[in-house]
Amino acid sequence: MLSISNIMSILVKEGVEKRKVAIRMIGLASIFLLVSGGGFCEQKNPDGPSVTITVVYDNNEYDPELETAWGFSCLIKEEDSTILFDSGGNGKILLSNMNRLKLDPQQVRIVVLSHIHNDHVGGLEAFLEQNSNITVYLPHSFPDAFKNKIKKHGAKIINVNKPLRISQNVYSTGELGTEIKEESLIINTEKGLIIITGCAHPGIIDIVRRAKEIMKTNVYLVMGGFHLKGMSERQIDGIVEEFKKEGVEKVGACHCSGDLARTILEKAYHEDFIRVGVGKIIEIDQFQPSTKNP
Repeated sequence: MLSISNIMSILVKEGVEKRKVAIRMIGLASIFLLVSGGGFCEQKNPDGPSVTITVVYDNNEYDPELETAWGFSCLIKEEDSTILFDSGGNGKILLSNMNRLKLDPQQVRIVVLSHIHNDHVGGLEAFLEQNSNITVYLPHSFPDAFKNKIKKHGAKIINVNKPLRISQNVYSTGELGTEIKEESLIINTEKGLIIITGCAHPGIIDIVRRAKEIMKTNVYLVMGGFHLKGMSERQIDGIVEEFKKEGVEKVGACHCSGDLARTILEKAYHEDFIRVGVGKIIEIDQFQPSTKNP
């Protein structure tokens, strides 16, 4: 059987009729490679992962080269946007960690704030000094004084009340809760939903149920602050049971989840427990094409 290199030599050396035959043979050889799995058809996403989540601020250590501090922030890179979710409590630490991770604040186009507590919004002003050419999505209930500070930097504000689409595959749950209003992020992927919570003040299980209700699909990963610090073992076991009932495949508890909860979740989920701390990078291969518009 002729190889493609042999066929190419025919193209160069022989006459017109033989060249036509050689071109047809290249076509057949290409089809064979695709059908047999010996070619590029196996590379589902040659340009790399479709979504990358990097934890840039947390009180749990992952990368020892980065600084830990009470709070949470993560950077989400998808095909059409770069989103910063929360900003931690200290802008200097946030920017320093981003710099060490080689993440450029200028690449961020969207910032989403989960709730008003300082350990989630305290780093925003320092970030805006580096990049104010952004749109900030925040719960409708945020104080006007806070919103006005953002506007003074030149950033645009979107008040979030109900669920809405933020980018191609990223959504907000909308403002949830009563005493402490909070929004969480939903990323729609081929594997299922990724739900990212700041502190989960409205209740982590209620957030998961709301995300499923909005998107009508399964939950692949829940990560972020679960607000379980200080809960008893029995209470946390109840949360684990509810996670399982809701079909949550993987969990990555950090920030205000507490060491006891992280230990119990790891025992319950084994290899499906993701150790999340500052510097952790999570990559998901492909997005689920989405037409949802809640």
